[in-house]
Amino acid sequence: MTPAVTRLTLISHAMTDAMAARRFPADEPLSDIGRRQVERLRGDFSALAAPELRTRQTAELSGLHAMIEPQLADLDCGLWRGRGIPAIPPTDLQTWLTDPAAAPHGGESVADLTDRVAGWLKSQDGNMTSTVAVTHPAVIRAAILVALDAPPKSFWRIDIAPVSRTVLHCRAGAWTLRI
Repeated sequence: MTPAVTRLTLISHAMTDAMAARRFPADEPLSDIGRRQVERLRGDFSALAAPELRTRQTAELSGLHAMIEPQLADLDCGLWRGRGIPAIPPTDLQTWLTDPAAAPHGGESVADLTDRVAGWLKSQDGNMTSTVAVTHPAVIRAAILVALDAPPKSFWRIDIAPVSRTVLHCRAGAWTLRI
């Protein structure tokens, strides 16, 4: 008997003004550029979306009828939410970028995010359906780390573009990355 295969397509939300200005995300809407990026995604099928406005807008504008999935929420940047990089103490930023267990902003660490995403991926194993999920670059990075069994320190070495697609497959509890 062939094991069930779960196919998961993760779509990164479109561009926001915060991304362009290099600010930590709050719950901002898509920019005009982001709205144009979404036009190429249009489809008519069910999907999941993270709860933030930018992911819901990306799903809606692309024609996806998305149910909200709280486990796909963005990395919680705590007190840094909405602030630009120059406003962050350099030592705190350096700690956050080099220690996956650190959360100097008082929010979620990269390691915590990766654990959350790993738990969600485990819940998708055996789903036997194709799922499209509109989420955040940080969540997609964490999903790739889980699929590759890569260390959390590799998190910042993965670049996820706006409105990009990352496809994962799960067979018998093992996730693989399809490029």
